[in-house]
Amino acid sequence: MSNVFAKFDKEFDVKGLREDLKNISTGDTEYKEVPLGTYEVKIEKLELAESKSGKPMVSCWMRILEGEYKNSILFMNQVIHTPYGLHMANEFLRSLESCIEVEFESFTQYHNMLLNIHEAIDETYEYAVEYGETKKGFKTFKIVEVFEVE
Repeated sequence: MSNVFAKFDKEFDVKGLREDLKNISTGDTEYKEVPLGTYEVKIEKLELAESKSGKPMVSCWMRILEGEYKNSILFMNQVIHTPYGLHMANEFLRSLESCIEVEFESFTQYHNMLLNIHEAIDETYEYAVEYGETKKGFKTFKIVEVFEVE
């Protein structure tokens, strides 16, 4: 059995994490809210989760790759218990160009499809995402360009 924790120690900046943790504990760290705009991102996480209200939700984490907000994360959370919510999630998923058919049959199937999409795009594609807001204040995420990772 391999030691996953030793792997984590090698893979992640442990010293940097300790320093950041000290700064957070003392309140010295300043997190900037990401303003609306277009950002180059990679999809770090794509899964079916449960919302605070107990409803099924697509959760997508997009890490910003360039510019002043590099390494910040945009969080897309789309509840999918209504036809409209499912439609919005499906349109976003299709825009990722994973070559996996996006359809809803059941929540179990949808969860597995999300994992398959993430596996297909991880380390393969990056995206230009237009981060916006509706008139009612809901955040919007629109893929405007797809880049192959070189």
